[in-house]
Amino acid sequence: MSAWLATNLIAAALLPPVLLVLLLASGLILHPRRPRLAMSLILLSTTALYALSTPWVGGLLLKTLEISRPISADAISKADAIIILGGGRRIGAIEYGGDTLNGISLERLRYAAHLHRSSGLPILVTGGKPGGGTLAEGRIMQHVLHSEYGISTRWVEDAALTTWDNARLSAQQLKSSQIHRVILVTHAWHLRRAMPLFEAHGLTVLPAGIQFSSIQLDSVLDVLPTTAGLRDSTFALHEWLGIVWYKLRSFFA
Repeated sequence: MSAWLATNLIAAALLPPVLLVLLLASGLILHPRRPRLAMSLILLSTTALYALSTPWVGGLLLKTLEISRPISADAISKADAIIILGGGRRIGAIEYGGDTLNGISLERLRYAAHLHRSSGLPILVTGGKPGGGTLAEGRIMQHVLHSEYGISTRWVEDAALTTWDNARLSAQQLKSSQIHRVILVTHAWHLRRAMPLFEAHGLTVLPAGIQFSSIQLDSVLDVLPTTAGLRDSTFALHEWLGIVWYKLRSFFA
């Protein structure tokens, strides 16, 4: 078993929905012998599932991760390059005849293309092959930028398996080209974890987040459980878990 797979299995067990399923299963198993404890676990798991599945709670959790506002024209003018963080692939997508980008990566790519067209800044794409597959995220992003946006990529990092690797390997390439001030394109909820990693490798980072969250209750639908709400809550909790893990890793390194 690879270190990447082991880490992701542990993370899955600590996050919804797997964690909630484990709590519910524990309650059902314990019910004959410890009914009060069992009912507490069942109530906790079902209440948490409901709350975390609502778009409002998902938005609240994502908002706790946001550390910036949309990037300004003044900040863009001070940068030397744009970094696009890979957000995942669809492995073996049959309609494309092989690996392609998932929706998260495409959203980042589209915004980076917008920034490039307004600034002319060179682009670095970063992402390897976490979970296997044939093509690295970095190579797929390079291809999509060229074939669908007509934009050339100056640097391609295609070995990173984690955000930690993205920062370390990207910084190596940029420093060799005397690039030190960069725009970092990723989702707004990812910047709190990603920015310090790039800064730790000597880069000055200008955050360019996308998809900022809303915490307003605009409709009764915001407090009804949805799959999108559970997805957002899981994204947020995954990021906080990753932040804690990286702090522990830095402490013991």
